[in-house]
Amino acid sequence: MSTACEPLQPIFTAQLFPKLEAKLIELLRSLALEEWEKQTLAPKWKVKDVAAHLLDTQVRKLAAARHGYKPENSKKLSPEKLVALINTLNAEGVRQYRQLPPEELISQMETASRESAAYHQALDPFGIAMFPVSWAGEEESTNWFDTAREFTERWHHQQQIRVAVDKPGIMTREFYFPVLDCFMRGLPYAYRSVSAEPGSLAEFKINGVSGGSWFLFRDGDTWKLTATPAGEKISETTIPEETAWRIFTKGIAFEEARRQVQARGDETLGLHILKMISIVG
Repeated sequence: MSTACEPLQPIFTAQLFPKLEAKLIELLRSLALEEWEKQTLAPKWKVKDVAAHLLDTQVRKLAAARHGYKPENSKKLSPEKLVALINTLNAEGVRQYRQLPPEELISQMETASRESAAYHQALDPFGIAMFPVSWAGEEESTNWFDTAREFTERWHHQQQIRVAVDKPGIMTREFYFPVLDCFMRGLPYAYRSVSAEPGSLAEFKINGVSGGSWFLFRDGDTWKLTATPAGEKISETTIPEETAWRIFTKGIAFEEARRQVQARGDETLGLHILKMISIVG
């Protein structure tokens, strides 16, 4: 049955980093002093905390790329220890960079963003990434996937700030569809403990101008993402695009998300996607 599965294409996002980062810098420059302390969807973080996190993760990634600096070999850690390590590093970074005045934080962000964009654009997209995409269950990832994962981080944290200060701007197909496409690559891993008859198909639709359809095919005892329908469809789940990114980044409660999602056929199977998390931490 595996011959019926047409694999999804790689997601190329390196060329989008300069434009997304420019929007971030423009956003931060527009903030009034009181807006830096507005609460975001991340319970522990205000706007300035999220901005500090965005700077910290860029600086750390560049340090690892240039100097091989890694606090610990993450590939050898259990999922629980990896999450604990990432949470610790994130908290330390936020404490460090949130102390900066806004103008200095923005200045350092400009430099780091420019250098980070150049770094991702210089990578061989099909080479082996420095870090695997753990939320997709990978122990080794290609650069295009890790770069796309990094793009989702830059996008969703910027979106958290925009929601907090009520400023739109990046929920466009150019930026948002690659984010959704990357998030959905976590489906086979998220469904690894969910059973179905071989040949079954689950369809996941994200409604809106930035959305699309993703198909999960039961090939023997494993799930595979396929670009086109294959097998017998037993469930169909529809998610509004305004809600999708919040589901996959822990930005909405399960019951609230459930009220906004439609499921047909096998509801238990279809609604399992509400438990999928496409971030670490």
